[in-house]
Amino acid sequence: MEIVLLEDVKSLGKKGEIVKVNEGYARNFILPKKLGVEATAKNLNDLKLKKANQEKIAAQQLAAAKELGEKLEKASVTLTIKAGDNGKAFGSVSSKEISKAIQEQLNLEIDKKKLVLSEPLKTFGTHQVPVKLHKDVTAKLSVKVTEA
Repeated sequence: MEIVLLEDVKSLGKKGEIVKVNEGYARNFILPKKLGVEATAKNLNDLKLKKANQEKIAAQQLAAAKELGEKLEKASVTLTIKAGDNGKAFGSVSSKEISKAIQEQLNLEIDKKKLVLSEPLKTFGTHQVPVKLHKDVTAKLSVKVTEA
């Protein structure tokens, strides 16, 4: 019996795949738990329409991420931190503070988890901070850290 999987099933296949299984396995396990449906013409057509819709949505998200990436490449954010003795930075700038500054200065909503900082910025000057907007799109944001 051929089944269209609605969920990932361990050792059988991924969501959206068409797999051949024994009739008893399908009738007693897959169908009652709503892990899959029988591969009829209607269900195959529904699967094809869902895949087309998901591809369209993924393309729109990629285009939006690229557009946002271009905006971030051109933009710059300025943050101030206190200076200690001899002009050394007193404190640091974290991804949370950078995210908040982007919201205030550029009116863009960027989650702090998308900022790829290995460690907080502890020196004055201009830093290039990578921003992971999409699995295929990473933009570099210019962050200027100045003395308060």
